[in-house]
Amino acid sequence: MSEYRKTYEGGLFFITLTVAGWIDVFTRKEYADILVESLEFCKKEKQLAIFAYVIMPSHIHLIVRRNEGLLSDWLRDFKSHTAKKIIKEIENGGFQP
Repeated sequence: MSEYRKTYEGGLFFITLTVAGWIDVFTRKEYADILVESLEFCKKEKQLAIFAYVIMPSHIHLIVRRNEGLLSDWLRDFKSHTAKKIIKEIENGGFQP
């Protein structure tokens, strides 16, 4: 693993997370809301300090720091949990205009 991809406890990081295939998932408010809810949960329960974020149609940019534990552990759990919630919402009929 290259040096620029390593995380360490207490570090401040700029992260970009993309949707597979760059699909425009977050153009629908309901799916973006799931993402925001997950971030708020992590802020309260996972010792994540969120300095800034921007949600784009197919990706998100974050500036964050994990106050306890490795950022990579949080990232793995966040991506898995959020993706499962969005996929479940899509499979259940998703957003109906």
